[in-house]
This record gives sequence, C-alpha cells and structure tokens, in this order.
Amino acid sequence: MGAETREIRGAVQLPRRAENIELVTDDGVHLVGELSLPVAGAPVATLVTLHPLPTHGGFMDSHVFLKAALRLPELAHIAVLRFNTRGTSSPRGTSGGEFDGGIAEQLDVAAAMRFVSERGLPNPWLVGWSFGTELVLQYGLRHPISGAILLSPPLHRTSAESVAAWHGSGVPLTIIVPELDDYLRPEAAKQRFSTVPEARFVPVEGARHLWVGEKSVYRVLSEIVADVNPAALPLPHEWPAAGFSS
Repeated sequence: MGAETREIRGAVQLPRRAENIELVTDDGVHLVGELSLPVAGAPVATLVTLHPLPTHGGFMDSHVFLKAALRLPELAHIAVLRFNTRGTSSPRGTSGGEFDGGIAEQLDVAAAMRFVSERGLPNPWLVGWSFGTELVLQYGLRHPISGAILLSPPLHRTSAESVAAWHGSGVPLTIIVPELDDYLRPEAAKQRFSTVPEARFVPVEGARHLWVGEKSVYRVLSEIVADVNPAALPLPHEWPAAGFSS
C-alpha cells in the first residue's frame, strides 16, 4: 500500500523555508514582506509578486499569492517574494508610507528588485494581479527581469504607450484574463494588448477577477509554472500527507 496522500487545497502548506523580510525604498519607506524558498537546494526561479489594490482589500496575502508561496517552493522549486506595498497592512505587519495610486509604488517595485539582486535570487519574474499588473506594465522594464505575468489586468492606470513598450523588449509577457472579469474581459483585453503581438495570451473559461475556487487557483499556478519552470508540470493535486505542514 502506498503512502497516504492529501489533496492540495486551501491554505495548507507544503515544506518551505519562510523568512520575514523588510524592504527599504529610496525614499526611506520600510515595507514588510516574506520570502518563501525551497527546503532543499537553490530555487530555479523567483516570483516577485505585486498584489491587488490595497484600498479594495489587496495585500501580500491575497489568496493566489499566498497559495503560490505555500506550494510552489516545493512543487516547482520556485522562490516566492511577497510584500505589502506602501500603506498596506496584513498579518505580517503594515508597510510604511501611504498608498499613492501607483506612482510612488514604483519605488516599492525597485526596492523588491534590489532585494532580489542583493540576495542573488535567480531568474526573477514579476507577477502582478489586478492593481499589481499596472505596476508591472509601467515599471517592470526598468529592471533586469526574466519575464512578467499579468493576472486580471484592468488597465485602469496604464497608458497605451506603457503597454506598447513591451513589444520588441525581449522580455516575455504572459497575460491571463478571466472569462468573467469585472473590468477587462478576454476579447477587449486582446485588443488592448494587440500592440504586443508576441505576448502569450491566456483566456480562462469560467474564471472571475479574484480567481475564487481551487480550480481557478490551480490553473493560475499552472500557467505561472509553465513560464517559469515548465519541467515541474503538471502540478500534482495531491501530496504525501507527511509532507504537509500545519
């Protein structure tokens, strides 16, 4: 008889090394965060996650990013960096400063990328969700990244010029759009991103802006891994029970 397994779902966590971190921006703001690393060996890649709008409940523990941190270090040997942008609170703590509508937050992105460089974390990918996608699109190309992934991009704050700048940049861009998104659905999104024809465009049937439900989470994490470490696919739905942490 094989070892007992458990379904991978919800907030259960697989083995990982979790480290509370603090980022300091060029304007002196202290940001709280967490770095999740594989237990064994060095990561093959790093996700730098940028959370949804903090004025509407977005923070470093927004569920897709929390589940990425709890699962992907073990399942795909990927490091996951999460942090609260300025003025944002979570159980980890409250970052200094005040929400600035995506302007001063460019310094938050820069602080995260500086941390990645100083720690020697490999192959960094920016992953933005909703408001976080605006930060990726506007500021991502300023930094040495291996690629960028957008979840539910609303394109409320991003100019057409900032989108078009990704064309010919040599930086892979993946756009993951829920069929039932509240702000920008696949057909309209495809038109808005038509200036970046080389981008990988992924419409997800039945999904919504907040990616609620394990089916949606599994799809998003699988699409991320498809870009960052495809050798780890398919992601398992179950794991040996002894490998779960409480």
